[in-house]
Amino acid sequence: MTTGLKAKHQRLILIVIALVALVGAGLLAAYALRSQASYFYVPAQMVADPPTPGDAVRLGGMVQAGSLKTEADGVTFSFVVGDGEATVPVRFAGILPDLFIEGSGVVAEGRLDPGGTFVADNLLAKHDENYVPRELEEMTEQQAREVVAETSAGPQDPGA
Repeated sequence: MTTGLKAKHQRLILIVIALVALVGAGLLAAYALRSQASYFYVPAQMVADPPTPGDAVRLGGMVQAGSLKTEADGVTFSFVVGDGEATVPVRFAGILPDLFIEGSGVVAEGRLDPGGTFVADNLLAKHDENYVPRELEEMTEQQAREVVAETSAGPQDPGA
């Protein structure tokens, strides 16, 4: 009994089905990721065209000097992020990153509340190319080189 389709046509149909399945999987993945995307704003953009309150976004800028305040509970912090043109108040509950200091760069992930305060769920502290770990700040340049050389050499073999 014959199906009436030549092998050439069967392969063509299988290729078309595979392409449709591939396009469908791509569209499904794009739709799923659409709700997970978070847009990046600088303070001037957030002030000029604020996101819808509750939308997950990222805010990047510099922590304004003198703006960091600790709330009475000891784990909630408020500070102001600016970019030279505008500023946005930020509130964060949690442990601050080690590199987080006033005057440094920060990327805050969170949401804008209806009152205009950015409520951060996560903070990413940024540093410049001149970063020195706190442990090495007090040392002279020669002492710091020796410490780095010792730690990068690894453990010494006592039998050598």
